[in-house]
Amino acid sequence: MNFKVPRGTQDILPAQSWKWQRVEAIMRDICELYRYKEIRTPIFEQTELFLRTVGDTTDIVQKEMYTFTDRGDRSMTLRPEGTAPVVRSFVENKMFGYADQPVKLYYSGPMFRYERQQAGRYRQFVQFGVEAIGSDDPAIDAEVISLAMEVYKRAGLSDLKLVLNSLGDAESRTAHREALVAHFRPHIGEFCKDCQSRLEKNPLRILDCKVDRDHPLMASAPSLPDYLNVPSKLYFNQVQSFLEDAGIEYEIDPNLVRGLDYYNHTAFEIMSTSKGFGAITTLCGGGRYNGLSEEIGGPNAPGIGFAMSIERLLLALDAEEKSFEDEPSLDVYVVTLGEEAHRKGFQLLQQLRKEGVKADMDFMDRKMKAQMKSADRHEAKLVCIIAEDEVAQGVVQLKNMGDGTQEQVAATAIAGKIKELLK
Repeated sequence: MNFKVPRGTQDILPAQSWKWQRVEAIMRDICELYRYKEIRTPIFEQTELFLRTVGDTTDIVQKEMYTFTDRGDRSMTLRPEGTAPVVRSFVENKMFGYADQPVKLYYSGPMFRYERQQAGRYRQFVQFGVEAIGSDDPAIDAEVISLAMEVYKRAGLSDLKLVLNSLGDAESRTAHREALVAHFRPHIGEFCKDCQSRLEKNPLRILDCKVDRDHPLMASAPSLPDYLNVPSKLYFNQVQSFLEDAGIEYEIDPNLVRGLDYYNHTAFEIMSTSKGFGAITTLCGGGRYNGLSEEIGGPNAPGIGFAMSIERLLLALDAEEKSFEDEPSLDVYVVTLGEEAHRKGFQLLQQLRKEGVKADMDFMDRKMKAQMKSADRHEAKLVCIIAEDEVAQGVVQLKNMGDGTQEQVAATAIAGKIKELLK
């Protein structure tokens, strides 16, 4: 039987994994600069957590979650997104009692959604995300957005667009909700079944519908900014001011609603404007979620965060024809001929690695010419050659692959000589 990778997933092979490592290193470095600390949550959680937070009218909950019953007859779900588990951990571990507030956290790991596979979108995908929980200062909104933009810029992207909207507070959203229901109700029979079920439960989700997005009523639907009360407008204006202070350009999109129910006030997306990127341009999305902590039994702890797909970041780099520095090369390759030389070579290999030197050797009993070709493929800077004569004399032939020079070095001094040359 031939086994294949499950549909909607991928194997990340060594030729690509080093690029992932570069991106992840950039993310960690920037989080350290901003003083965000890593949190790691389980890959699966109680299904109810996502029903209560993400929203039972969203596509994620209705169509995309991987849900199963465990041996204890409990309903569990592979996490489709990262914010709900982080906030659950924040509440369960009483992080709201920490002396330093807001609590600044980041995560990186696989998420799972059963959706149609597209370029850069998989059923198992890796998200990097940031959450700042415990503050309703509009400056922290700007900081979170700034961190996301910095990741993309540090990775090498330049064709970027930041889009903002305000979803308002509870009062604003209630007024807008009533206007939406009145707008869509007379013609709701013309919409898909999902939109019909959302009319009373969550009419804002109708605006996010991919099936009916070209219906004429979509374009004339009540605009959320028209229903923002004074406090909501003030908050959004302050967020914009802080972004301007940080030198971050943005556009306002009154139709931006995001796909999760827990968002309020600030919502944002970062998009690729590269011509070769494709029709789906969103790279990153996030927003404020005041009230989410209370929804799962915690105290009042307003928060804001974002999530970005590493797959789509790498896709955007390809679209802009940007690349990282070459894959790290090898410092030393050890070539051996003969059984005793092979043992001496292995001993040298381990010594070099303990000294922090990136080293490798042949384990296929190949001839010298084939071993030298292997050293060249690995772009080794130096090659150590040990044959029977070298073993008998207690020396090593050291070849510099850069200039082609070769010298004989005492075996007892070879590690020091290599470290000296690598400086």
